[in-house]
Amino acid sequence: MIDLPAMPGSDDALSQPTRARLFALLSDLGRPARTAELAERLGLHPNGVRIHLERLERAGLIEHARVRQPRGRPPDSWAIAPDAQPGGDSPRAYQDLGRWLARALAARPAGPRGIERTGREIGHELAPRDASSSVDALRTSLAALGFRPTIDERAGDRVTVCLRNCPYRDAVHENQAAICTLHKGITRGLLDVLEPGARLEAFIPRDPDRAGCRIEVGGLPEEPADA
Repeated sequence: MIDLPAMPGSDDALSQPTRARLFALLSDLGRPARTAELAERLGLHPNGVRIHLERLERAGLIEHARVRQPRGRPPDSWAIAPDAQPGGDSPRAYQDLGRWLARALAARPAGPRGIERTGREIGHELAPRDASSSVDALRTSLAALGFRPTIDERAGDRVTVCLRNCPYRDAVHENQAAICTLHKGITRGLLDVLEPGARLEAFIPRDPDRAGCRIEVGGLPEEPADA
């Protein structure tokens, strides 16, 4: 009997510097990116970059993504996978959160209204502009932030998203109201850009250690029957 090698894990995949840079770049972009764009940003040849991307895909860190294409075969495009666990653990995020909170606390008016307004501005900045659908783009953006989102329900013009990880959980223990208000604002900002007619109908926080926060959005374009 032949022993087959084990599937490479995220630790092994990210131990290679180019793959670590690619994963970080996709996280920073917060949207799908084509192989050629990633190669250009890193100053590398697309063929070599594609090999590294395929390795990251096998490790469950990234996935093929759909990008709007007027005609012809869509080019390879990549995004952070919703189940990505860099380093073998659920994602945590400190650097961005600290910067965003400092920005929110400096906003006027202060308090929850100012924090949510700042979050909404940040969402505008983070939203991808070239995704194939607003739901895909919302999921991709939330995945890049480390929330491990799943689409729990899609009915008509409504969608329910479950967030299976809280990357800000340590900060949430200190001040859940502020952190969740900031994230609610970011979500509204993403929707402003991705689907201006959409409505954030519910934003339900949960225990950050157990995760499972829910986002309910209405007013989305209905999916075609063959989608």
